[in-house]
Amino acid sequence: MLVATLTCASPSAFPDPHNRAEALAALADVAPERRAEAVIWLAEHGRMQDQELLLRRLRDDDDIVRGLAEQGLWVLWSRSGDTGIDQLMEQGSELMQAGQHKQAIAVFSEVIRRRPAFAEGWNKRATVYYLLGEYKRSLADCDEVMKRNPSHFGALAGYGQIYFRLEQYDKAIEYWQRALEVNPNLQGVETNIEGARELLREKRERAI
Repeated sequence: MLVATLTCASPSAFPDPHNRAEALAALADVAPERRAEAVIWLAEHGRMQDQELLLRRLRDDDDIVRGLAEQGLWVLWSRSGDTGIDQLMEQGSELMQAGQHKQAIAVFSEVIRRRPAFAEGWNKRATVYYLLGEYKRSLADCDEVMKRNPSHFGALAGYGQIYFRLEQYDKAIEYWQRALEVNPNLQGVETNIEGARELLREKRERAI
């Protein structure tokens, strides 16, 4: 997710925050436009320590603020603090989108080698392994994401997708529910849970 996509849906009469103190003040404002601007500022300039502030906005009263908070978390997670690592991440993402999965794995593996504490490197490689159908490797990388960022709802939802593919529907449901506990706005996850529950019932009936 590019920082450039983090824009409010409508113009605001309020000035944008210029620093962290102003952003924190705006985050508690009654006006949703102010909260939205604060979320954007934290996404663009914040640190991983600010993750909890954006996670709280996933339950904001305003749907625009909630959407921006979700996008903002992806932006925050994707920023390593090292220009070289960030360039590799962009390169790997482009390769993944182009379907050059093995090359993407090589790039994300280099990210992991250089910055093993950076959770998003593991998450991106987990995604490519999933696309290749290498589910055990994808699960192993998701485990590494969770060690570094237990609130990563993308990885939690990823577990659900993998276990669904493995027809372990009970585990898929468990992880999708965990993802929703962190981010109740995830589109399609509740539908996935209902589908998995139906398949789980059918599987149990066949086993009787």
